[in-house]
Amino acid sequence: MILYPAIDLMDGKAVRLRKGVRGEKTVYGDPLEFARQFRDAGAAWLHLVDLDAAFDGSTRCLPLIEKIVETFVGNVELGGGLRTMEDVRQRMDAGVQCAILGSVCVKNPELVRQACAAYPDRIVAGVDARDGMVAVHGWVEKSDVDAVTLARAMKELGVRRVIYTDVSRDGMMQGPNLDSSLQLFRETGLDIVVSGGISSLQDLKRVKESGLNGAILGRAFYDGAVDIAEALRVCGKEITDDI
Repeated sequence: MILYPAIDLMDGKAVRLRKGVRGEKTVYGDPLEFARQFRDAGAAWLHLVDLDAAFDGSTRCLPLIEKIVETFVGNVELGGGLRTMEDVRQRMDAGVQCAILGSVCVKNPELVRQACAAYPDRIVAGVDARDGMVAVHGWVEKSDVDAVTLARAMKELGVRRVIYTDVSRDGMMQGPNLDSSLQLFRETGLDIVVSGGISSLQDLKRVKESGLNGAILGRAFYDGAVDIAEALRVCGKEITDDI
């Protein structure tokens, strides 16, 4: 299982939000320092979220993203505010290995098709759900599309991997929603990465035992509940070229 330590970027800092709410923010500090820590611990992947772009529609941190990619050295995936092919190109040109498309999966599936054609096996669908229904635009809007239907549609467009986030658990340290994640895997056959709520090494063990592709570790690391080196050991050997 692949572990994706996460850095959420806002105003140039590493932050975490509770349930994705912009006003419920905890600032943790220098994202470059965290990228170094994850690199030195042996992480093969880094998960970045550009919250400024997710909320406001445009990025202010491309130079910072380039520095993070340089510092981390391994594979970096990035999501948040990618709404045009130019947005995707900018992130790829900054050195990102995989671009995560979120709201556009619902709003503009043709863009997903174009991106998958331009960057084969480098486009990831971010399926963020509240009560089983997909949330969009920084999680402030609930769509009328359910997570399984959306994931199936993304598979037809060329997506191989889905990051599934239960919005109600994100940043809450209450454990991941494994039932919904496994349902998504069973009904689509896609690689599913669990995001939201992981709070302990035991949570990571449960994800690994489930057979899912990976897990994103965020607040539990920043709050000191999970040591990154121990988390990597629990997840087992990572394969750097596996996307």
